[in-house]
Amino acid sequence: MLDIVGLTASIGDKAILNGIDLSVPAGEIHAIMGPNGSGKSTLGYVLAGREDYTVTGGSVRFENQDMLAMTPEARAAAGLFLAFQAPIELPGVNNANFMRTALNAIRRAHGESELDAVQFLKLARAEMKRLSMDAEMLRRNVNVGFSGGEKKRNEVLQMAILRPRFAVLDETDSGLDIDALKIVADGVNSLRGPGFSALVITHHQRLLDHLVPNRVHVLAGGRILRSGGPELAKELEKNGYGAMLAEAA
Repeated sequence: MLDIVGLTASIGDKAILNGIDLSVPAGEIHAIMGPNGSGKSTLGYVLAGREDYTVTGGSVRFENQDMLAMTPEARAAAGLFLAFQAPIELPGVNNANFMRTALNAIRRAHGESELDAVQFLKLARAEMKRLSMDAEMLRRNVNVGFSGGEKKRNEVLQMAILRPRFAVLDETDSGLDIDALKIVADGVNSLRGPGFSALVITHHQRLLDHLVPNRVHVLAGGRILRSGGPELAKELEKNGYGAMLAEAA
């Protein structure tokens, strides 16, 4: 589904990604782990098309399309979703209207009819019930006054409603308590299937206990140092990154 070959990227004059090679087949969830400043979030931003990051080399193909040639809006319409590490607040923007506008934009791009307010609310309330979210959150402004856990659940709610083909979760587990962590993981697991893949960026093996990724990749210095199964995350939890970084030096 997603194929990255030799991807290099920078912000300003600073190179951050130094040759990423990564393939995520359809139906699989892959995890990216690594020390702070290794390029994990940058990879997510580059995939989403954030304009302050400059791709300097390599290629990214998403379902046989040249992702790097697509606008952020076109990537979203094609099925890409990015859950932010620190979701921003949007004062004055109603949560329900925001999500219905996004969903209908994607439906229009696919030649599908738009959902009216009643149809959307029925869909949103069903997803919120599954995520143990208070329906009152639909009437609030996007993330305004939300706790950290509520912001992360709201990101997962957006994902559940938009039904992307490929999701990038940038440390969605950060700041979550045990119950909220499981709810977020259950939201991701509910989308699993042959038509959905995800790249999960995390520092913590505990999220992966719930998600059980197909592959785990260690990213440091802007490149992938090692890949393995779920047991690699357990090894990192036990031993840290020191030995692996020394070995790659």
